[in-house]
Amino acid sequence: MIHFLIFLPLLVSLLLMVVPRQWREEVAIGSTLITLGLAVALWLSGGSPLFIRDWIAPLGVTYAVELSGVSLMLALVTAFMTFIACVYAARRIPNPGTMLGLVLAMETGLLGIFAARDLVLFYVFFEDALLPALVMLAIYGGPSRMKALVKFAAYTLFGSLMMLLSIIGVKHFGGSPTFALRDLIAHPVTDTRIQMWLYIGFLLAMMVKLPLWPLHAWLPDFHEQNHESGVPDVMGTLYKVGGYGIFMFAIPLFPQAMQDTRPLLMGLAAFTALYAAWIAFQQQNWKRLLAYAGLSHMGFVALGVFSLNETAVIGAMYLLAFQNLYTGALFLGVGMLQERVGSLDTRVGGVMTQAGALGGLTLALWFASIGVPGMAGFIGEFSVLMGAYQVHPWITFVAGLTTIAAAAYALTAFQTTFWQARPLGAVQVKDLRSTEWLVLGLPLAIAIFFGVYSAPALNLIQPAVRATLAALGGN
Repeated sequence: MIHFLIFLPLLVSLLLMVVPRQWREEVAIGSTLITLGLAVALWLSGGSPLFIRDWIAPLGVTYAVELSGVSLMLALVTAFMTFIACVYAARRIPNPGTMLGLVLAMETGLLGIFAARDLVLFYVFFEDALLPALVMLAIYGGPSRMKALVKFAAYTLFGSLMMLLSIIGVKHFGGSPTFALRDLIAHPVTDTRIQMWLYIGFLLAMMVKLPLWPLHAWLPDFHEQNHESGVPDVMGTLYKVGGYGIFMFAIPLFPQAMQDTRPLLMGLAAFTALYAAWIAFQQQNWKRLLAYAGLSHMGFVALGVFSLNETAVIGAMYLLAFQNLYTGALFLGVGMLQERVGSLDTRVGGVMTQAGALGGLTLALWFASIGVPGMAGFIGEFSVLMGAYQVHPWITFVAGLTTIAAAAYALTAFQTTFWQARPLGAVQVKDLRSTEWLVLGLPLAIAIFFGVYSAPALNLIQPAVRATLAALGGN
């Protein structure tokens, strides 16, 4: 089942090239529903155990996949948000076959990233998810898309090269027979100096994809220049896999290096969270604002993971999963706003008086984003702060200021868009219609459900976190 789950979206994306145009939307959306159903079935059955076979035997590369714990949680969110993105793309984008095919191809890359238990396989899926993102930006992007594309590709390819060198080094210096994670853990790099250099290479790649300051510069331009609908932005939000990569691979492979750099990286994470929130407050373009808001969230995720504290790491993985949900939905809400007013400017004013449902659902999603109690974001952020405080109180205090800054930038931008006076002669803003209710309402409902009842998600995340941190010999 796991193999079908991973590769079905890619197969359907290729199939869309020969499917009659009038059936492409139905085929694409149907495949996302099947993928989501398979992910839910795996969840209900307790996950998929490790499956490992030789792939490129002379080089020690294996096809090793597993979906359980944190990886299964992230796969569920990815499958769900891909379904939501395809539903909106089918309604919003004229002749959406190419966009839908790229979204599905990227879904396979993302699911493969979460399932991979071989570092070379992880690298392959990491690159596989990059290509559709680049093509979507090149085809559907704004007037400055090539500048954004070059910056995005340069940062990501630099990180990928560093990661590949580290992957080769881990196998070479540890003496593992394969690149499978279980073999690499069984044959650790014991020289602390070499381990540190290998960790730095792997960390640079993950810092690009978290992202963290100063390797974040590609992010605002990437989101601003992507298609106005927000569909590629949803997939880009799901591609922020740096926190997962550090949790899944760096902790068991570089335990001593992680402990040695813990204060420095926690400080960098706290700075990123607060810095991004401050920059978000100054934005007057909704997409750039959401980009910096997402960067601030990733600072929280990094703070939790780098703290190596059980409570904080659980909170980081919880936040990583659910920020994909409400941030992606907010990007689609911005796409709906742009379709109606023809602008991404936050100062259009008065939208709430004409589109109350759009304004109400957007406000509720912002509540989830800024960590209001009763929403999934609150559980993640509170757990990160509570756990990290036990490790470095002052660093955590700095990061905690972000919660105030987040409320400031979110509510200020919402006020200028939805509440202030509508300019004279402005176009009439239509309210939500047909599938738009589903596109915004379903992610919001899930954010509320897991904000009130966290047990199903924690039952997946907590055992996986404990097993991973066991490699450290204690927190």
